[in-house]
Amino acid sequence: MPFFAILMLVASLALVAVHLISLALAMPRLRKGVGPCPVPSNAPRVTLLRPFKGLEYRLEKTLGSSFALDYPNYQVRFCVEDADDPAVPIVQRLIAAHPDVDAKLLIGSDLVSRNPKINNLMKGWRTADGEYVAMADSNIILPPDYLWQLLARWDTHTGLVTSPAAGVEPQGFGATLECAFLNGYQARWQIAADQVGLGYAQGKTLFWKRSFLDKAGGPAVLGGSIAEDAASTRLVRAAGLKIRLAHRPFPQPVGHRTVAKVWKRQLRWAIIRRVAFPGLFLAEPLTSAMVPLVLLALGAVTGGFPAWLVIGFPVLWYGAEWGLVCLANWPAGAKIIAVSVLRDAMIPVLWTLAWTRSSFDWQGNTVGQTGKEGQ
Repeated sequence: MPFFAILMLVASLALVAVHLISLALAMPRLRKGVGPCPVPSNAPRVTLLRPFKGLEYRLEKTLGSSFALDYPNYQVRFCVEDADDPAVPIVQRLIAAHPDVDAKLLIGSDLVSRNPKINNLMKGWRTADGEYVAMADSNIILPPDYLWQLLARWDTHTGLVTSPAAGVEPQGFGATLECAFLNGYQARWQIAADQVGLGYAQGKTLFWKRSFLDKAGGPAVLGGSIAEDAASTRLVRAAGLKIRLAHRPFPQPVGHRTVAKVWKRQLRWAIIRRVAFPGLFLAEPLTSAMVPLVLLALGAVTGGFPAWLVIGFPVLWYGAEWGLVCLANWPAGAKIIAVSVLRDAMIPVLWTLAWTRSSFDWQGNTVGQTGKEGQ
């Protein structure tokens, strides 16, 4: 076998090994019935901040889950910029239906940063009285033990507890593609990183000790970056502390998605990763099955690789990922395999395009390194 063919074979096998190792690292955290770590004996005061904008899919269910927490000592602050937002009546109805929960709706925006989400959250932060503050996006369902799960991951070396989302309830091909990105790819890699002590922030949930973030300058310091989760990661690591993930991702009902909408969302996230962590982003195409598949195909044509190697590769690659998805009880079936192949074909293209731009549109705001957010 020619030397160049041996190199291609070794590179392909190395990438397959990394793929399988990441799956093996994530599996213990995703097995059904495996609970979180033991929780603290006390229940410190926690403020739950939930920013929202517009009528998202299952909004009443996702925001309504804020009232079903089994935690004894918490308050909820719903944050919206516009009093005429169509979701405001839903939140008002939820608050009225749960008078036993300390919940308030706060309206307005504080222009403290270039990040519209942080600007929306500031009024909630200023009125919070919790020792800990959980910032939870409006499109995730909080399980009853949500706050206990976050506290269970906290210790003296922790600066932030976070969590990716797990896509559920997809409707149609595009939504299933979104789940392939969220679950078998992004959540899996983030959990694997956390398992080896390299956790990084994900904006779906940011759980802070209030005194730490206040000392750093408050949420406004998170708005100086292209994304608050990237800024959170740098802030915590600079303090010599760890970012830890909740035991399992929290569910995000996906609903209907077009492929075009998924593409736009994934390009936005690729730009964020490229701007925030360019060194790590350089290696991102290697996480796609397309790179080892191309190497093996070239080896079969020019280096005498057996055909079974090329055919067996995708069976092993996607079969292992499908096993993880089934283990976690995430949306599976034949369609998830098809969209996972499409996802992996998209990754190198998204990676290439992300190097050509430094800003993106988010909910009508232009966000970027040099651009100003439209208000």
